[in-house]
Amino acid sequence: MTGLNELTAAQMTEGFAARSLSPVEVTRDVLAQIARCEPQLHGMWTVDPGVAMAAAQASEARWKDGAQITCNGVSLDGVPITIKENIATKGVPMPLGTRVSDMTPRPADAPPAARMRAAGAVFLGRTTMPDFGMLSSGLSSFHQLARNPWNSAMNPGGSSAGAGVAGAAGYGPIHLGTDIGGSIRLPAAWCGLVGLKPSLGRVPIDPPFMGRAAGPMTRTARDAAMAMTVLSQPDSRDHMDLPPNAIDWLDLDRDLTGLRVGLLMQAGCGLPVDAQVTDAVTDAARRFEAAGAHVDPLDPWMTPDLLQALDDFWRTRGGLDLQALTPAQRDTVLPVIRQWSESGLGKTGEEVYRAYAATVEIRRLTVAATARFDLVLSPVSPNVSFPAEWAYPADNDVDRAMAHIGFTAPFNISEQPAISVPCGQDAAGVPIGLQIAGRRFDDLGVLRAAHAWQRIGPAPRPWPFQAP
Repeated sequence: MTGLNELTAAQMTEGFAARSLSPVEVTRDVLAQIARCEPQLHGMWTVDPGVAMAAAQASEARWKDGAQITCNGVSLDGVPITIKENIATKGVPMPLGTRVSDMTPRPADAPPAARMRAAGAVFLGRTTMPDFGMLSSGLSSFHQLARNPWNSAMNPGGSSAGAGVAGAAGYGPIHLGTDIGGSIRLPAAWCGLVGLKPSLGRVPIDPPFMGRAAGPMTRTARDAAMAMTVLSQPDSRDHMDLPPNAIDWLDLDRDLTGLRVGLLMQAGCGLPVDAQVTDAVTDAARRFEAAGAHVDPLDPWMTPDLLQALDDFWRTRGGLDLQALTPAQRDTVLPVIRQWSESGLGKTGEEVYRAYAATVEIRRLTVAATARFDLVLSPVSPNVSFPAEWAYPADNDVDRAMAHIGFTAPFNISEQPAISVPCGQDAAGVPIGLQIAGRRFDDLGVLRAAHAWQRIGPAPRPWPFQAP
């Protein structure tokens, strides 16, 4: 029997409408799953049973009265969700994964949380992240070590680490993450989820920054589309917010016939692609081709120098953030993050500008290289799973901190949508992710491809940590 916590958002709301399910019983089941799993997995910073049950009871009353909340014809009323801790929620602190953060409760919801609260979603609590979101790992100076549900000796990835844990372990169907270089797609890949990094500005976020996006991590493309119906509503707090667009997010049933698909198997920089990843992504490309897509190889456009310049730019940003702390506060930050960040200080203005100029060049090259394709397939990451205790996939080496983001980061900088879907597993039993990227603003096209992949891809394995 499938536990109620395993149901998709679509199944939940269909059950609510038919009166065969209630938000109260679903929320109770999800909270029980969290209580069972968290002693081992550590994906949650806060769990708020009282708040969640009160919201579920209010939602149940709305469904009984036929007054459920809808957004553009889609209802998430009563659906349990988690929210990454760097997305502010009213009345709750925002520790950013580190022991030095201001623990003052936040005065207002950030845009993604505000949209979900207005939609009637049930807030279960906040998911964990590494210090300042500066790692593709579940390692943190503030939280217990987050572990991968598929193999708890392995890393869930990051920085949306807890969201990946929550999705794979069945803490409800929708988990909000953020992504500036791969922080939704990387944990989605290693946790076997659908993880969408939308076009820049498609989901308003506060504070906005170059390449920074918020998006859903789910088990199905349909659930991600349902979340986008709500999340993509405009908010003036994001000065990079896209204009309102009447997108029918649930118009997903399109086949792949005739689509022009590029296949990028080498990033041109960073770690070499593991043979297990190569095999899984190559098989995925064959399946796209068998479904009618025209798949052509795509040469890499990134270079080691461009990736290093992006790394240098982020190091300087991180270094300035740490410089604003007191010496005592800096001493509590994870040593690898302090080492990485402080290496960005002391640069000349010319050096910092050259690093920034490289980001502009990455954007130009990425758009130019992918313009002739409807979609681009690639690995999410060149490496397979790595130990839970490591900060970095590249042999835990801070000098190669960004060696794994050559496939993901270019699409942040170019503002293009990209999604991770599971396409295999490694020798440790941890999932491998396929990245599907699209043209700027074609978020729906990327979701359609992910939805199609769920029809043509390999049969999914049973989820880990299933309720008894």
